[in-house]
Amino acid sequence: MSFGRPPSISTGFQVTPPNRGSFPLDHYGECKEFMTKYLDCLKNNSSTSSECRHLNKDYLNCRMHNGLMEKDEWKNLGLDNLKSDGLINRK
Repeated sequence: MSFGRPPSISTGFQVTPPNRGSFPLDHYGECKEFMTKYLDCLKNNSSTSSECRHLNKDYLNCRMHNGLMEKDEWKNLGLDNLKSDGLINRK
């Protein structure tokens, strides 16, 4: 009897990194305000993310501005057709 992992993993299993890589956590709360607004919106809209996409853009903009994630084009993030609230409008 084997414990710990399924037998299919014992041979030929390769670990691969995530597509976008890892990024630092926001230990100093630099983007907490944006995160809280986004999560509150999700909570108030029964987790319907389409209603909160503009807040998601603001949150990601904050993360990119503060070096918490690599800067990327909005079209690559699926948010190029949205306006942000303008709280952080730097590239």
